[in-house]
Amino acid sequence: METAVRLGVVALVLTLAAAASAQTPEPLPGASVESLLQLARQRNPELAAMRHEASAATERVLPAGALMDPRLKVELQDLTKAGEQGVTLLPSNVGGTVYTLTQELPWAGKRELRRDIAKLDADAAQARERQTWVELAARIKALFAQRYLVQASERLASENLDLMLQLEKVMQVRYAGGLAAQQDITRIHVEHTGMRAELVALSAEWRQTQARLNLLLGRPADAALASPLALRPLPDPAQLEFAALSERLRQANPQLLLENSRVKSAEKTRDLSYKSRYPDFTVGVNATQRQSAVREWGVMVELNLPIRGGVLKSQERESEAMLAAARSRQESATNQAKADLLDKLLALESARRTEHLMHFSLMPQADLTWRAALAAYENGKADFATLLDAMRQVRQARQNQLKAQVDAQMQLAEIERLIGEDV
Repeated sequence: METAVRLGVVALVLTLAAAASAQTPEPLPGASVESLLQLARQRNPELAAMRHEASAATERVLPAGALMDPRLKVELQDLTKAGEQGVTLLPSNVGGTVYTLTQELPWAGKRELRRDIAKLDADAAQARERQTWVELAARIKALFAQRYLVQASERLASENLDLMLQLEKVMQVRYAGGLAAQQDITRIHVEHTGMRAELVALSAEWRQTQARLNLLLGRPADAALASPLALRPLPDPAQLEFAALSERLRQANPQLLLENSRVKSAEKTRDLSYKSRYPDFTVGVNATQRQSAVREWGVMVELNLPIRGGVLKSQERESEAMLAAARSRQESATNQAKADLLDKLLALESARRTEHLMHFSLMPQADLTWRAALAAYENGKADFATLLDAMRQVRQARQNQLKAQVDAQMQLAEIERLIGEDV
């Protein structure tokens, strides 16, 4: 009896635990960049389309190098047997029936070249899929940083508004005692209105970034997202050396991989155009039926004659020109990518230094100015305009620090887009 009771209790506990786990909602994406990227990889429709196109291109490789299907021809001869009978289509009742089976055979090497071209086209499709992903990831990282800036700016504006409301109470007491001017009351009301208008704009921007992120995630525009918790940590300066990143860019940049596949495909296409000088063959075997028996056999060989030299040379010149164009595009894309990489690295370093300057120099100075102005105002040694200016300096310093942090994140996202992977 006691054992049965224990088993019942265990079963009840397990049932309640399973019900609780089933009712636990999944956490909302958006608290971190990783959660957004994981969802985008699964649900972004554009990325899914590129993935399907890459899969389709891969399936073209095998047919490209395969032989053509053999052809069977049935020829009925002398349907009336020299006028001895009416027209018939029965093979055993005509003068003769010839069965011919043929197979087209391209010149040696043509099939391999066509298969190689299709394989390179599949590689190009995979590079386009990868390019779509890295561009999508960069946009998500940038929007995440922008949401963090909007959230932090909204919090900063709310804190300043609360401080303004406290100052207004102090000023009203001072005004009642004849220690403050009417214009100071008016000025602080103007500041209130400006801060509330800024909060309205920030709220609208918050909803806009939410809609843009949901679009990239393949979700409804108004679907809920978690608030960003923190920005990604910046890599160490040693990880941002131009030479090392240039090598990673050369190996993993999707655009360069795409251009490389195009160059190789153009080379194979040129080789195939030169192969057009050589004929393709068609071989076959035939059997002739007389009445109900097959008594005659034959073989045949057919080939095309590539005698239009002007056409062939024109095709060869076309392939050479296309190859030269592909190589030029590859060189241009490489130079552009390296220039963009250097530009983003310099911008990231500038943002990092600006943030350091704001945090360790400007913000402490602005804070000291604010405290000194507040003390002077309370003692009647400074007017409200001085106090308001000091408050604006503190707020501007904090806002500039936030912008520098987010700018660094934007530049990092662009660097990772260029090298095709995370730093």
